[in-house]
Amino acid sequence: MPHLTINGNPIDVPEGTTILRAAEKLGITIPTLCDHPDLTPYGGCRLCLVEVKGSRNLSASCALAATEGMEVTTESAQLTEARRGILELLLFAYHDSGYADGQKETTQFMRWVRHYGLDPVKQQSANPYHPVNSDSNPVVWVDMNKCILCNRCIRACAEVQGRFVWELAERGFNSHIMAGAGAGMLPGRCESCGACVAYCPTGALDNKPSIGAGLPDKLVTTTCSYCGVGCQFDLNIKDGKIIRVTSNPNAPVNGMHLCVKGRYGYDYVHHPERLTRPKVRRYLLEGKAKSEIREERGEMGDTKTNHLSSHPPVSALWDWVETDWETALTITADKLRETRDHYGPDSIGILTSAKCTNEENYLMNKLARQVIRTNNIDHCARL
Repeated sequence: MPHLTINGNPIDVPEGTTILRAAEKLGITIPTLCDHPDLTPYGGCRLCLVEVKGSRNLSASCALAATEGMEVTTESAQLTEARRGILELLLFAYHDSGYADGQKETTQFMRWVRHYGLDPVKQQSANPYHPVNSDSNPVVWVDMNKCILCNRCIRACAEVQGRFVWELAERGFNSHIMAGAGAGMLPGRCESCGACVAYCPTGALDNKPSIGAGLPDKLVTTTCSYCGVGCQFDLNIKDGKIIRVTSNPNAPVNGMHLCVKGRYGYDYVHHPERLTRPKVRRYLLEGKAKSEIREERGEMGDTKTNHLSSHPPVSALWDWVETDWETALTITADKLRETRDHYGPDSIGILTSAKCTNEENYLMNKLARQVIRTNNIDHCARL
């Protein structure tokens, strides 16, 4: 446990802890772009420079391990000048085409640019070097004009998702990030999970369905409804509608990681055909049986309408009608009971899901074996 001081504050940290992580434990913020707690240290952007007593040069705190007796300073005139210079160099190759509708101000890069008093409009590159929306991926927007070569997308894809889609190509000023050895994301075996988007600090990688949607009015933390893993994320709400999903680093199950369905499969929430209330056949609400409908249809001789009858047309009795949950569940339970009693328990089979929670599958087992009294229960992993 090396003992050191940061801005005069003493702290003991485990062997191998970096200065950046030690400062975080003290509540001290050191600016950084290439570093992220989930990823291996890279030391590429150099924005996290600090002064170490006895050292001739400024040191990158994200790659410098704490040692016994170290005295570290995170803020000084020299550090401010160095960080401003670094951001100016990054802006020299940065170009924003203006399609993000103010969204760029929320990126980690722009926050530090503003913090150190730089003007991104005046100091950015006058012309783009790369095409905008340069990849055919249906959900990931790629604009390498905003890339600062922090390599977070490369490390996220390799270390979080394990797909190794992104890589660094060429050298010097021509260095650039590319996907699939230049073939693109999908040919490079991309799963469209959006991990690279979640870790990108500049907006060079963004969510394509959310481009132009603007800033949200609020964030709502919720649990994904697609499977039983229980991933959590933040819904970005604007005018009462979801405009994007962002990772929540405090999610206990998944952290920043999400699959393609969790991150991009939210359009069903506002789909016009989505059922928001249960529906049942009209004849069930009127207490009729199928046999009665068939008999009535045969007597009338018209399957669509009968103007001589005061009752609803036969076809209308088959219509779906909205009702309350109590009514729908009662009808379902009654029909299951009638089927079991008339045709026997084994006339009913239940299919559950391997992606439901253990508790949900346990309850379905109880329903099948103890209520219906059948062993006809299976799940999707066997089908």
